[in-house]
Amino acid sequence: MYNWIDALADLQNRGEPCVLVTIIEELGSTPRNAGSKMVISARQTFDTIGGGHLEYKAMQIAREMLASGKQDTHLERFSLGASLGQCCGGATVLLFEPMGQVQAQIAVFGAGHVGRALVPLLASLPCRVRWIDSREEEFPQQIPHGVRKIVSEEPVDEIDELPAGCYCIVMTHNHQLDLELTAAILKRNDFAYFGLIGSKTKRVKFEHRLRDRGFDNSVVQRMRCPMGIGEVKGKLPVEIAISIAGEIIATYNANFGQQTASAEPIAKLLPVSRRSQATKLKASN
Repeated sequence: MYNWIDALADLQNRGEPCVLVTIIEELGSTPRNAGSKMVISARQTFDTIGGGHLEYKAMQIAREMLASGKQDTHLERFSLGASLGQCCGGATVLLFEPMGQVQAQIAVFGAGHVGRALVPLLASLPCRVRWIDSREEEFPQQIPHGVRKIVSEEPVDEIDELPAGCYCIVMTHNHQLDLELTAAILKRNDFAYFGLIGSKTKRVKFEHRLRDRGFDNSVVQRMRCPMGIGEVKGKLPVEIAISIAGEIIATYNANFGQQTASAEPIAKLLPVSRRSQATKLKASN
């Protein structure tokens, strides 16, 4: 079993949010002394603050904090008598500290020109990034901090490893691979955001092929293609990357703490162009 400090380091290295729980005060008889710590993630616990119902309640509180995305520290006092069913009879105060909480877990499929421009931008945000491609030579020598490089002969297989609520960005060198990745992402349908690089023509073709595979229209409509903020013009890789990063920021600011997000409200988060404003004005006259 990990001790709390090793577990915390490992979870933070993997970008997995957790809560550090510390006994900061003990009164009377308690199972462990002040300073004792444990780490609680969404699925695991590491070390102990004494076991029993106290630890169960601590796990419950910590996981509610993780599920809600709460990032504030939290203090709570527990009596260890009848209310918790423990025989110690004392009292203890616990400090709950969210650790490693990130705004978004992002998977970028493709290490081409746009991918190489986009990933450093995402890495500078409060995000954790998986960067996936089958071509080792396409990755730069220096991978930004907070980015996990994954060289996979079968990128589609990596979709099963993504956490629920992931932000998925598909921009590979191969349209057929883009289609297979799209189908796998939509099949899971538990993403917060899914963007596919390409034109409106590409979207129409993909929609037709996905419906032929039995995908419901409501699921297909969650796909952003073309993706990015339309107001950011330009065809340079960095211009496209800025447009996509802007849309990611708009989405996670609106939906942080939710497991999934509908693609439909994204348009409401983006600026209305002067052209569309002018069109509305003319129509009203």
